[in-house]
Amino acid sequence: MLYRGAYTALVTPFKNNQLDEEAYRNLIEWQLEQGIDGVVPCGTTGESATLSHEEHKRTISVCVDQVKGRVPVIAGAGSNCTSEAVDLTRYAKEAGADAALLITPYYNKPTPDGLLAHFKTIAREVPIPFFIYNVPGRTGLNVLPDTVARIFREVPEAVGIKEATGNLTQVSSVIEECGPDFTVLSGEDSIVLPLMAVGGHGVISVSSNIVPNMMHSLCKAYMDNDQEKAKKLHLEMAPLCRAMFFETNPIPVKTSLALMKKIELELRLPLVPMQEKNQARLKEVLQNKKLI
Repeated sequence: MLYRGAYTALVTPFKNNQLDEEAYRNLIEWQLEQGIDGVVPCGTTGESATLSHEEHKRTISVCVDQVKGRVPVIAGAGSNCTSEAVDLTRYAKEAGADAALLITPYYNKPTPDGLLAHFKTIAREVPIPFFIYNVPGRTGLNVLPDTVARIFREVPEAVGIKEATGNLTQVSSVIEECGPDFTVLSGEDSIVLPLMAVGGHGVISVSSNIVPNMMHSLCKAYMDNDQEKAKKLHLEMAPLCRAMFFETNPIPVKTSLALMKKIELELRLPLVPMQEKNQARLKEVLQNKKLI
């Protein structure tokens, strides 16, 4: 399977501190209607850090069931504990996910040899295509291009990477070392276009929770060699991409979806609602883009 285009890093809607299954299914269905190329449940944006294992598994199951094979589902299944990552990845595979998104182990910060052993072990126990998730701003660990290439060469299940460094020089080096068969998806919404220009394949996006068609259209325009349209959409979305990080993700995007009447605004501690001044700034951006 080729993983190309715009994938939404889905929020997890809550109601009374439980998964709001109805809102979640409705959000997924709207994403599909809007042309999104794929969805990612239980990533950072899905507040995976505060989901119990049972909630995590249920969220993946509901997502796969709602999608019904219409687009790929890349399920967040990583952990800094290898055995825990194996367990979550096994469940993702059994639930019917097409691939897994596996974060590099945070806090314990393994060496390149440790990273390779971590991903090899998961792949051996649960053979399913997976994406390395490189987000050093959250993990304290940056997977450098030579290590990415080593994992790609030695672990056949490693089909790509979600690259969230925001560093185009590093992205370019990954593409140079791994070649065209390794899928590179942006983990930074604001650099989707430049990432694709150096050989990347799309994005796992926060902003596409609220503008799925725009993000899909940007990726499609670039792949169709319509540079002017891609550039226009890139610039149109720039204020939204910035606004999604006025505070820690997913606080602004969940607030946006609540203002758009897609979900109830409920976050899990230690995340709390936006400061009033930031919410006012967010509302102004959403109003300017006619989203509310």
